[in-house]
Amino acid sequence: MEITPQIFTAKVMHKRLFPKVNAFVYNIYYFALPLNSLAKKPRVNGLALNRFSPLSFYHRDHASREENVDLDQWAHGILVDYGLHEIIDDIVLVGMPRVLGYVFNPVSFWLCFDKDRNLRAVINEVNNTFGETHTYLCAHTDNRPLQPKDWISAKKLFHVSPFLEREGHYKFRFDVQDNTLGVWIDFYDMEGRKKLVTSLVGRLTPMNKKSLRSVFWSHPLVTFKSIFLIHWQAVKLTSKGIRHLKKPDQITPNISASDNLTKL
Repeated sequence: MEITPQIFTAKVMHKRLFPKVNAFVYNIYYFALPLNSLAKKPRVNGLALNRFSPLSFYHRDHASREENVDLDQWAHGILVDYGLHEIIDDIVLVGMPRVLGYVFNPVSFWLCFDKDRNLRAVINEVNNTFGETHTYLCAHTDNRPLQPKDWISAKKLFHVSPFLEREGHYKFRFDVQDNTLGVWIDFYDMEGRKKLVTSLVGRLTPMNKKSLRSVFWSHPLVTFKSIFLIHWQAVKLTSKGIRHLKKPDQITPNISASDNLTKL
């Protein structure tokens, strides 16, 4: 993967396996932005930073959600806590844009690479529609690179969907190539049964003014579409008789790690 600003055009897939099957696939796009490209300046490769534009990126949409948050410092703070900071050379944030000032990021991925461009860790920043966020750090306990076939398990500690219980665990898989990116996240219930499978798979292309215009018009109002489809799927699940669960109080702290990965 090139450590330069890129556009990630992809298909997102969700499939609930029981008690009723419900599935959807739709087109989407994200920005893949190296943290070292997000210094305090008005634009990066034609993309507006921290100011209104048809397409833009705001620092405060991530991490601590503060106006002047230092994204690099936040990410490295997590890596330091788990003893990963010394092997990480570059971090690429893969997240949705603001479109006409609006954004909702169901999940953003902070891809952490060593000096040889090996993927060593992924910080998965998950948001729900209640304004809450939780971060799952995925890495091997021996700090070896994450290979495309590796599954990383983590306890589910965050209430995302009102149709899925806050229990069980996730399994994450990441495949990062030169021009492609794939992420798979499956949910297993307390009995170890796979209940939900999801994927985000697509291509990476260089970011510039032309490619930004192209993706803006070829995927119109993508962030509005994303939040609309989340609520539309909720209507479908309700119509299929899936029980709506009350939202529990959020667990703190809101950062956790994959199985057997412990703080120093």
